[in-house]
Amino acid sequence: MIQKKKFNLVKSLLFVFTIVFFMSCGEENPLTAEALNKIDKLESLMDKAQSNSIDVTREETTLWFAKEFLKFADYDEAHKEDVEKLFGYYAPLSADKKKTAEELPDFERGKVIEILDKSINDLEQLIAGKRTRRPVSKVDWENIEVAKDMFLSHGKPVFLYDYFSKTVGKQLTNKSVYNDHLGNIYHGGQRLYDTNMDRAINPYILNEDGTFNEKIDLITEIPDTNVGFLILWNMGMPDWVHKQDPDIAKGRSLFTGFDIDNPLARKVWSDVIQKAGALTKGKKVTQMGYILSNEPHWYSEKNHWTARFHEMTQLSSHTINKLKKWLEVKYNGNINSLNKNWNTSFKDFASVEIEVPIDRAKRGTPIWYDWCRYNMDRSIDWFTYLQGELHKTNPDADTSIKIMPNMFTENARSHGIDTEALTDLTSMIGNDAKMRERDIRSKKPEEWEERYSYFWEEMSVAYDFMESVSPEKIHFNSESHFLSASWWRKLDTSADYVRSTTWLATLHGMDAQLAWFWARDPDGSPEDRLEGELNFFDPALAGSIAGSVNQQPQVANEYTQVMMDLNSYSEEIFALRKQRRPIRLFHSEASAINKKFHMKQQFHMYESLYFEGFPVGYATENIIKKQDNSSWDAIVVYKTPYVTEGEFNALQSYLNQGGTVIVDNKNSLSLNEYGQKRRASLSKGKGNLIIIGGKASVEDIQKIALENIKEHLPAIALKEDNGTHHKGCVWRVAKNPKGGYVVNILNVGKNNAKLNLTLKNGEKATVTNMMNGQNLGNDFELKSNGVILVEVK
Repeated sequence: MIQKKKFNLVKSLLFVFTIVFFMSCGEENPLTAEALNKIDKLESLMDKAQSNSIDVTREETTLWFAKEFLKFADYDEAHKEDVEKLFGYYAPLSADKKKTAEELPDFERGKVIEILDKSINDLEQLIAGKRTRRPVSKVDWENIEVAKDMFLSHGKPVFLYDYFSKTVGKQLTNKSVYNDHLGNIYHGGQRLYDTNMDRAINPYILNEDGTFNEKIDLITEIPDTNVGFLILWNMGMPDWVHKQDPDIAKGRSLFTGFDIDNPLARKVWSDVIQKAGALTKGKKVTQMGYILSNEPHWYSEKNHWTARFHEMTQLSSHTINKLKKWLEVKYNGNINSLNKNWNTSFKDFASVEIEVPIDRAKRGTPIWYDWCRYNMDRSIDWFTYLQGELHKTNPDADTSIKIMPNMFTENARSHGIDTEALTDLTSMIGNDAKMRERDIRSKKPEEWEERYSYFWEEMSVAYDFMESVSPEKIHFNSESHFLSASWWRKLDTSADYVRSTTWLATLHGMDAQLAWFWARDPDGSPEDRLEGELNFFDPALAGSIAGSVNQQPQVANEYTQVMMDLNSYSEEIFALRKQRRPIRLFHSEASAINKKFHMKQQFHMYESLYFEGFPVGYATENIIKKQDNSSWDAIVVYKTPYVTEGEFNALQSYLNQGGTVIVDNKNSLSLNEYGQKRRASLSKGKGNLIIIGGKASVEDIQKIALENIKEHLPAIALKEDNGTHHKGCVWRVAKNPKGGYVVNILNVGKNNAKLNLTLKNGEKATVTNMMNGQNLGNDFELKSNGVILVEVK
């Protein structure tokens, strides 16, 4: 204890010396003085708490961020022109760049005071015995175990956290950047800008003669001490590849800088990934897997933003020839069938032509469906190939793909991403999901704002789908955009928002996340890429620091605090998120491809079930075929007219085995993928077929669906009054091994919610807040963005 106090004293003296040094040229800032006084008070309380055997890990993090951000504020004050320039790069905030640069230092100091006040209050309450809390279950970054569907630290489930694109240019061993406060995952995917080389796996390590150059050392020299990940950086190809094939980039996409159908590109990547896989096999930096691609997409419709880039809208001869072969297989070699379907007169498959980018007016026609389906199939083929080449030298290597969840949740389907197939392909679930408040470009409130405090649709829908496809896999969000995104930024983001979004994503299956993004060097200056004149390939990066976590101590601190709390209750969280998904929404890519607003319509059905105390699930042809059908009680088919024969037959097979299918009306399932009328209709077989008929509303279907699974509904009843006609509390229930139940409630509604929580059987129950040990009673209030974990006995 004496040694620890001496160490803390030395750290405090060094910190005070740094602050005094920055202030030596002027008068002491009153906010800085106030913050320093509160730091002294918090440190004193921490000593007192430790003497009472109270864990102060949370306060150590608050203290660290407080000191860091006071240093950052002094830096920003001394470099206002540089700060103004950084805000100028971000168009939505550029108009007020000078004013913001002037106000930022004191804003940061004020937020430091806020986080210190909270920690002081928390400790005072704990010391006085007015509340309790669990000690933090700290992550042992050097001894992480990889289990089937979770990471383990000291035998307990653990949720890993860090930042993506983290202080680029600093070494992985730099304790000012890699620590418990910011996260300590080793990044095998960052550029060392002082050397102009990447730690990421990329083609630039390969020479034209097939040998490998010194750049490969950046991959192999990563210390084998900490859990980490490797990423395949697909942005481009070496000059020698472009000289061998000048068309190598024809048909590229934003983050995939080459044609995935090109044989030379495949040979290059085969050599690279086999070599990298062999050299990194069994290393700790691969425990979180190899990320096969960063945000892949191949949009191919007219008037999409990618149309501005010529190479992205072209098709290579390789892609065209593969399409012709794909069509020949699809139409069983019968060109007349294709001509009839497309309303064309091609002589043979070799003479087939298609205009890409394809006109959006063709949506709902056979040619649109065939192109979109082929575009998805060719990307599946590419990732299957890439993973297969890795497994030749590293057969046990885990993999994921950083899929953008809006590829599934939004209506667009010309992007070439089959979320189900790619999630099923890799050994880990991968994505870069975002949640946000209002899009900064929006001039008026968005539709969701009538009911909710933030936009959770993309994350929740996509995660429930991915977890339905692969329920027993680790789930890695390798670039979470909850704190900021390209078009979501708020300089005064609330700590409650940070806690709610991070907790909700974890409840939906997320095992690890790298938040976007940490760009401060330890001295407070921006990382290397953001200094000087920024004229590089990614103008979006230039504006990323403006209004981000790097300028918001309350956000940075809360991100780590919520991860500490989640890890302290990791076993309860795992039990809650492993609950059965009794109702499955039937998803058909055939309808998603053909219908203009299919996913938007599907969300209304999903939303109606989201607040009923159980996780919503999905069923597809493959899920029905591959998984135990007793894992759910009913499949709901809603506004899904287009389905393939395989999809239709899977539903009929489920009915034949005794399943329950609820269909909105006879329009659903009535067409094949080409819009041709289906002669067959579902029959009940040994199961229960419910066709509601007429203009069945979402409410009608929800009522019937809940009635059909009432025996499997939670044993807890939750009533909510938030002053609107819409529910806003997401909740889950799990049996407590000690008796009773654990209930997690998150209020994503726009208003505070008055809640009544009872046992469904009418028995009396005590409700205790597990986060602070206080008895709540059966009636209590949960604020908007509030999160609570309770024990019901």
